Amino acid sequence: MAVTTESITLGDLTFDVRVAGTSGEGVILLHGFPETSHMWLPLMEVLADAGYHAVAADQRGYSEGARPEGKHHYTYDALAKDVLALADHFGWEHFHLIGHDHGAGLGWLVTGRHPERVASWTAMSVPHIDAFGNAIASNPEQSEKSQYILFFQQEGAAEEAMSANDFAGLQTIWNQSSAAERKEYLRVFRQPGALTGALNWYRGALSTDHPREPVGEISTPTLFIWGNQDMAIGRPGVDATPPLMAGPYRFVELDVGHWLIQEAETEVCEAVVEQLKNYPIS
Repeated sequence: MAVTTESITLGDLTFDVRVAGTSGEGVILLHGFPETSHMWLPLMEVLADAGYHAVAADQRGYSEGARPEGKHHYTYDALAKDVLALADHFGWEHFHLIGHDHGAGLGWLVTGRHPERVASWTAMSVPHIDAFGNAIASNPEQSEKSQYILFFQQEGAAEEAMSANDFAGLQTIWNQSSAAERKEYLRVFRQPGALTGALNWYRGALSTDHPREPVGEISTPTLFIWGNQDMAIGRPGVDATPPLMAGPYRFVELDVGHWLIQEAETEVCEAVVEQLKNYPIS
């Protein structure tokens, strides 16, 4: 089923939103860095064919009409409101939630704070953010893997380094993406302010000026998919996630890296559809 793109205004911001399906249970998909909602196309098509109504926005900082200046606009609270506002726009009191990379970090928070809204939660690559944060702080392996986060906090310097030679650094990261996907990502990141907006997720959501309260136990049915060759996320946070699960929890470990959709499309799509079918919206 074809995926279309709509401009949707939520409050003062206008988002570019990909939509697949026109009826059925609602599914919101949250992309990570440095990608856009384009990453979700294969899964969105599968979901629509399975009878779901799937939507994925180019999130705050990525959509040209949703790129406020200043990292204070990119706190977890602000980002979470975008997710709930998108659900409200479609009239979904309850919805399924899926997130990858920092979209998964946001999804853990939305699910933990608003369990009455989220029927099922699927996290990809990033474990429970309390467990992950503790691993970054206390585990040498994860601390080393997460050094890039400190670099991303360097306003101006990070943008200069990452945009050099027509975003050569980012193009190296996209080595698992198709030519069409890389072209779409470059189209977005070449827009004025897009790279800063994307990096502001790390500057605002992780700012010590607006510290995040612990999410705590998750009661929502949860699927966590992780690639054991992930260059950014090691096993310590993964292993520390199950004790924080107060509801049904399923863990799928794949022999791939960070870019799960691109590296293991079939396995990911099958696991997600199974999750949604196991926990329908009542």
